[in-house]
Amino acid sequence: MIIVEAADPRHPEASALLRASHALMESLFPPEDNFFLDIDALCAPDIRFFAARIQAQIVGTGALALRDGYGEVKSMFVDEAARGRGIADALLRRIEDEARVLALPCLRLETGNLLEAAHKLYARHGFVLRGPFGDYPEAASSVFMEKSL
Repeated sequence: MIIVEAADPRHPEASALLRASHALMESLFPPEDNFFLDIDALCAPDIRFFAARIQAQIVGTGALALRDGYGEVKSMFVDEAARGRGIADALLRRIEDEARVLALPCLRLETGNLLEAAHKLYARHGFVLRGPFGDYPEAASSVFMEKSL
């Protein structure tokens, strides 16, 4: 059973997953096109950080960044050995639930153009393509999506 709950990004298992995610992004995209939040930034008061557990082990992470007029999905990552079990779906549902509790009108996200599994996940959850938002520049390696709540 997958349990998704509020968590501390500094927890050793969570921070290990975040470091793995950051390393993957750095291997796929140039530095100027990497927009991940570091572990300290994920501890800020305007961030809701979640961990997915199977039994006692953290196998996935995701975050909701509270922005002016919307929420932003950040730090979605599932341990490679745990993929294909619905963990990303559970994390995204939890982020959406939190956004609704906070009465946010929509969720937005930026993801890499090479991350096809992520594109499919977000489309399955009702996200649609949109242009850049916030401080994001137009970048060939970025895909921007949004979902109305």
